[in-house]
Amino acid sequence: MAGDGLADAAGSFDPLRPALVRVAYRMLGSVADAEDIVQEAFIRWMGADRERVREPEAFLRRTVTRLCLDQLKSARHRRETYIGPWLPEPVFEEEEEGEDVTLPLMLALERLSPLERAAFLLHDVFGLDFGEVAGTIRRTPAASRQLAARARRRVRDARPRYKVDRRRGLELAEAFFAASRSGDMKALGSMLAADISLHADGGGKRPAAAEPVAGFHAVMKLHENLANLFRESGSKLVRAGFVNGLPGFITREADGEIQVTALEVEGGKIAAIYVVRNPEKLGHLY
Repeated sequence: MAGDGLADAAGSFDPLRPALVRVAYRMLGSVADAEDIVQEAFIRWMGADRERVREPEAFLRRTVTRLCLDQLKSARHRRETYIGPWLPEPVFEEEEEGEDVTLPLMLALERLSPLERAAFLLHDVFGLDFGEVAGTIRRTPAASRQLAARARRRVRDARPRYKVDRRRGLELAEAFFAASRSGDMKALGSMLAADISLHADGGGKRPAAAEPVAGFHAVMKLHENLANLFRESGSKLVRAGFVNGLPGFITREADGEIQVTALEVEGGKIAAIYVVRNPEKLGHLY
């Protein structure tokens, strides 16, 4: 009987798991934490009176969102004590999938309160009406609408303004890798916007800039110094693709560890470079 109950719970839950992981990941910015949250939701699903649940997807999305809201309370403290710039765990795809929650938007979501973040994601990204949003976050529809509107204003500049052509994005990522590793500063400079910024997340586990590097000359100087290290120790391209909706690549560095680079492109130029080096954020890519 217990086996039948488990099979029944898994049979109704497993088709929904990928969508639930997407909700949790966008709430938390962590693949591992998202998977843990969804597994906890499955445990609760096993113990629920499933025959009385009319809409399993809505029930489970509500459960996952509420678990994420609880998790964000402790996550906020961890962010405050994090060493250096914090970036979300990268999700890497060989092909761009029309991702509308890009890495810059995920960083903007970090500035929101947990309830603002939930209301915005559930309504603006996942398309739920405010009645369901309200039931999920335990607020009135009017309050949920206000939370989403406030969040929308705060993240407006981080929303994707236009889609980068897939082929052009991959070409730019590969050209950036080649120029930055070979030390071809002329080629590298031709790709960068004047107000470019670089954000590197080492989490205190691997060397990385302690603060974002801003401006064309500062970023060029950093890459000139890095190119000397690359010539001595090497940096191998593992594969190019899309990182949270942005063109980028995975490399294996001289210390044997991998790192992930994502490029924000505006007007044909690289406007921001995001590098995740913290090995604790990269284990799911091996």
